[in-house]
Amino acid sequence: MKTDRLVKGFTALVIGCALNFIGDRLLGVNIELFLGLDTFSFTWIVDMFVLPFFVGLAVAIIFGMGGKWLCYFPPLIVRAVSYYLLAHAASLPPDSSLIPMGWWGFFVILTMEAAAFGGIMGEIMIKGTYGRSAPETVYKKGRAVADDEGDS
Repeated sequence: MKTDRLVKGFTALVIGCALNFIGDRLLGVNIELFLGLDTFSFTWIVDMFVLPFFVGLAVAIIFGMGGKWLCYFPPLIVRAVSYYLLAHAASLPPDSSLIPMGWWGFFVILTMEAAAFGGIMGEIMIKGTYGRSAPETVYKKGRAVADDEGDS
């Protein structure tokens, strides 16, 4: 039972990171690069807010209840790896520079919060309601098993 939850969590985390990474490449945006005012384009905004929202939504749906806590990590992992690769392993494109670490931290927090909104929406979709509710209304499969055991 516990192993199943760990596998689901690891799978959700890997899929979330892959979605975020592929979305970055499809949009052609690299948040870690500073190109002057050209940096802040419509695609940059989509990459900062819309893409992490859907990543968080996917992670929460895959993981299930508690996915709103796990959905913070894919944007953090992808942004950190991207920053490290640009800082140490890759050459920067012409007329660009690496964004200062303070700005980068702020942008990472924004992407993590966008993913959190997606995670919350994913849990709302799973539960059908948000907030505290009785476990028997949330975990219908568990209730059916408990009812079957009581009849024996």
